[in-house]
Amino acid sequence: MDEILEILEKDGRARIEDIAKMTRKKPQDVRKAIEKYKKAGIILKYKAVINKELARDSEARVRALIEVNIIPQKDLGFDKIAERIYSFPEVSSCYLVSGTYDLLLIVEGKDLNTVARFVAEKLAPLENVRGTATHFLLKKYKEDGVILKHKEENKRIAISY
Repeated sequence: MDEILEILEKDGRARIEDIAKMTRKKPQDVRKAIEKYKKAGIILKYKAVINKELARDSEARVRALIEVNIIPQKDLGFDKIAERIYSFPEVSSCYLVSGTYDLLLIVEGKDLNTVARFVAEKLAPLENVRGTATHFLLKKYKEDGVILKHKEENKRIAISY
């Protein structure tokens, strides 16, 4: 992968001047390369990795990993059914994977029931879906290469009698 892309993947806020110094290129060349990557659809979006445990508010959302076993469609393979599934607003990510299941979804909802209803009412009834397995995320330790710090636990001394 291009070194400009590698730098931006690690730090989407890297300044053009800093990237130019790191790559020994002219700032205008770096700017042109970034614009070219945007137009080509290589750079899709810049995002921040948020430690939601520390930023938790009253609108905390539940996330689940859902494995989906599907029947590929003739002449279309997995793509058409995957497109149908990733079009649901509850689905934040969708991956074709090898192994027991075909698709791995990351789904978000306001609570456990919302995610359960999504699976029962929208996902499982789809014609080409043969089965699902839902795993609710309980705690994240690392995301996108960043180790997440956690709230300090109450460190009271145990009292014994």
